[in-house]
Amino acid sequence: MSKNVVIVGTQWGDEGKGKIVDLLTEEVAAVTRFQGGHNAGHTLVIEGKKTVLHLIPSGILHDNVDCLIGNGVVISLSALITEATKLIESGIPVYDRLKISPGCPIILPSHEALDAAKELKLAGNAIGTTGRGIGPVYEDKVARRALRISDLLDTNKLAIRLAEILEYHNFLLKNYYEVDELNFDEVYANLIEQRQIILPLINDVSKILEKLQSEERNILFEGAQGVFLDIDHGTYPYVTSSNTVAAAASIGTGLGPKDLNHVLGIIKAYTTRVGSGPFPTELFDASGEHLGKVGVEFGATTGRPRRCGWFDAIAAKRAIRNSGISSLCVTKLDVLDGLSKIKICTGYELDGEVIDDFPLDVSRLDDCKPIYKTFDGWASSSVGVISYDQLPSNARYYLEWIEDELNVPIDIVSTGPDREQTIIKKNPFS
Repeated sequence: MSKNVVIVGTQWGDEGKGKIVDLLTEEVAAVTRFQGGHNAGHTLVIEGKKTVLHLIPSGILHDNVDCLIGNGVVISLSALITEATKLIESGIPVYDRLKISPGCPIILPSHEALDAAKELKLAGNAIGTTGRGIGPVYEDKVARRALRISDLLDTNKLAIRLAEILEYHNFLLKNYYEVDELNFDEVYANLIEQRQIILPLINDVSKILEKLQSEERNILFEGAQGVFLDIDHGTYPYVTSSNTVAAAASIGTGLGPKDLNHVLGIIKAYTTRVGSGPFPTELFDASGEHLGKVGVEFGATTGRPRRCGWFDAIAAKRAIRNSGISSLCVTKLDVLDGLSKIKICTGYELDGEVIDDFPLDVSRLDDCKPIYKTFDGWASSSVGVISYDQLPSNARYYLEWIEDELNVPIDIVSTGPDREQTIIKKNPFS
């Protein structure tokens, strides 16, 4: 029997999903991105060589694997082509492996201009976006005015649609944000040039997935960001503009939910977040500095330093509930090496009471004070360990406590950035 596995981040993103997607791609016929855009950053390290992907699915380094971009993804054509070109220069035949849904909205330069102008106008109340036009293009998608990949098929239609949307964008840029407008001829000329590369890649992703299902081939669905950045279930308004929970794998590809067999949640052994918004377990001490420095906590897409904190079991329980997580992969366990004491948040104190659920009301979450359980650290190294029994005993106790508390099995443990530095207790495709 074939199996379809959805991979999602169970925190605020940056959990190390790319490595695990790449690792599990050996089991599948296709890897499918289902939401987000080039605001995502998935880092792969294979035999010491680092590859950073933003739009292209993390299975691209494997032969005989289809890499599919589903309709839930928003695409900057320039970003996609730049990313593909770098991979091609390193010997990866990207365009032989990549297929794109005609339903993907296109990010225009005007979307990026609107994104930057909006953040500037918000000033101290800025969301902390990547400035890549993600929010504005999702706004256009919902408003039914977005340019989509399918619009590239007909140049006359493309010109008409582009003129309509640029007229609207330029009105906002000039009259509301008081910044420069964009030139139609320049934007259109770029689209026509990019179109020649994109046209051969357009394909019905849901039909491909259905065919693979009929052939009993395994499929991997790759999410971006993390569940607490979900537009509906995250720490609103400090969220991304798409649905990042596991159910989005169905909406963002066109494959029905009954065909999603397993949800693997990727979760760090501690917690990080990029940008603004509440973060109950955030650290401002030596332990936080340790996590940031040893974990090399800088955004793969923006280079922004990540805020670091202790593992939050209360947040993890909500993530498991919202995404129906079947099993967990704990990443960056090795970053905790050398800490004498390690903490896990087991509840919050709010208005003098103890609560054991993660409130999504930002004003309430800001007032939550974490309640911690303290664990003894381990002096010996876990870096590169590939057998669970060889982990330091305190590291095993830490993981087993998390497993028991969350009532979800930990199937995979990552002990370093390289593909080989992984403990696989149970393969989700088995």
